[in-house]
Amino acid sequence: MTLAEAAARADELAEAGSEQELSRLRAEWSDEIEAAARNADYRERAVAYRAIGQFRFRQKTELLRRGLEDESPSCRGSALVSLERLSRDSPGVVNAVRPLLHKLANADGNQAVRRLAIVCLKNGSPQRETIVLLDGLAGDDEVDTELRKAAAGVAQALKRRQTQQAQQKR
Repeated sequence: MTLAEAAARADELAEAGSEQELSRLRAEWSDEIEAAARNADYRERAVAYRAIGQFRFRQKTELLRRGLEDESPSCRGSALVSLERLSRDSPGVVNAVRPLLHKLANADGNQAVRRLAIVCLKNGSPQRETIVLLDGLAGDDEVDTELRKAAAGVAQALKRRQTQQAQQKR
């Protein structure tokens, strides 16, 4: 079984709620994920970064951080896909790398990576600087249309969550 196949199986187990089987699979493939993330071939690194999310491997978020800084857009994109998956029920994952996500969303040379970074930001806490950045991107005519739409949508979602949190505190 390849790492990609094991990751697909891990994703199936996670979706089915089979925590014990998933845990066994994590233990079996942990070293392979680490090795693949250090591989010279960007394709192997990309598989490893994507596998972290498929395995729901929260212990490997530091490895994902390295993926966000990888020279390859494919690797950065795979790390962002995993980060988004891991952050769906835990904003702390996004909050821990927020400055890096801001940098990717604002200035990465790859438009797909920029959009993925914006999508990740929606799962974080609704912080003012993130909303300001997204509003700026949404209103920038120099920016790709799809990126502007993504930024506007995420900014609105964060503003709604910010309002809800403020109302709950009252």
